[in-house]
Amino acid sequence: MAYKYVFGPVLSGRLGRSLGLDLLGGRICSMDCVYCEVGATRDLTLFRKPYVPASDILGELAAWKDEGLAPPDMITLGGLGEPSLNSEMPAVIAGARELFPDTDVAVLTNSTLMTDPSVRTELALADVILPSLDSLVKTEFDAVNRPCAGVDPMDVAHGLMAFRQGFKGKIFLEILLVEGVNDTDANLAKLTEFCKRLTPDRVDVVTTTRPGTVRGTRPVDGAILSRWRMQLERGKEKNCPTATSNLEALSLERVTALVGASLVRRPQTVPQLAGALNVDQTMVRQAVEALVKMGDVVSREDRGETFFHGTGHVLEG
Repeated sequence: MAYKYVFGPVLSGRLGRSLGLDLLGGRICSMDCVYCEVGATRDLTLFRKPYVPASDILGELAAWKDEGLAPPDMITLGGLGEPSLNSEMPAVIAGARELFPDTDVAVLTNSTLMTDPSVRTELALADVILPSLDSLVKTEFDAVNRPCAGVDPMDVAHGLMAFRQGFKGKIFLEILLVEGVNDTDANLAKLTEFCKRLTPDRVDVVTTTRPGTVRGTRPVDGAILSRWRMQLERGKEKNCPTATSNLEALSLERVTALVGASLVRRPQTVPQLAGALNVDQTMVRQAVEALVKMGDVVSREDRGETFFHGTGHVLEG
C-alpha cells in the first residue's frame, strides 16, 4: 500500500533504524525555522486538534507490520510538523506500543508546547523524547526559529525543566547552530547553565547539513562547532544499527513508494536513502529518477552533494 503517515526507516545516529510516524500530514508547526529541512511552515499555530486521526496512523502502521519487514529500532513521532500539536498523540503512542511491544517509542519535538502541563503528561507516555532548544537569547531564538507570537525561550526552558522532573524515560536534547544567528558566547553561556540544571541523558550540538527553508543559511565553522561540543555534549554512545532487513527483496515499485514517502519528510542523498532502507544504491537511484520524472521529487545541490526532496504530491495522491 501507499503510506501517507508512515515513512522510513530512516537511519539515525541517535535512534538507529527509526520508523517515522507523521502526525500532521502537512507542514503544520509552532515554528518556521530557517533551517527546516521539510520546507516553510504552511500553518504556523499553537492550536491542538486531531490533524490526522490516530486510527488512520495506526492503520498504516499495522499494514507496515503485516508486510513482514524487520522491526525498526525505534518508532518515532515526527514528520512534517510539531507532533504534539495533534491532540490524539497519546492514542498514537499507545497504539504503536501495542503493535510493537518490544520497540521503544520516541517523540521529536521543538519543545514549544512543553509549557502546557497536559502536553507534558502526554509526552511522558513515550520512552524517549528528543527536544530541541537552539537559543535562550530571545532575539536569536526569534531569528532562528521564527515561532508563533508569544512563544518565549525562557518559558520553553522552564517547561522542559518541569517535564524532566516527572519523566522516567530518556531525554536527548538537540541544539542546532546557524552561522551568525545563534552561535554567540551569550547563548553558549545560557545553554551551558541550562544543561547543567536539566541533566539530559544526551546533548547533541549540530549545524546545518541539508538544504533549509531560507537560502543562504550557513553552518558554523568547525572551530565554533568543536568548542560548543566540548562544552555541552554528553552521552553520545554509538547507536548505529547493524541488523539487516529484507527490504532489498522488494520490487522497484515498492522501493519507489518507500523512497517517495521518506523524501517528503527529509531531504536525502541516494547513499543516505540506500543505507536507511538497506537497498542497493542502483535500485534507489532508479526509484529517485522515476520520482523526478513524475514531478514528485526535485533535486538540490548543496555543498557538493545532490539532495532529493519530495514536492508533496506523494502525500496528495
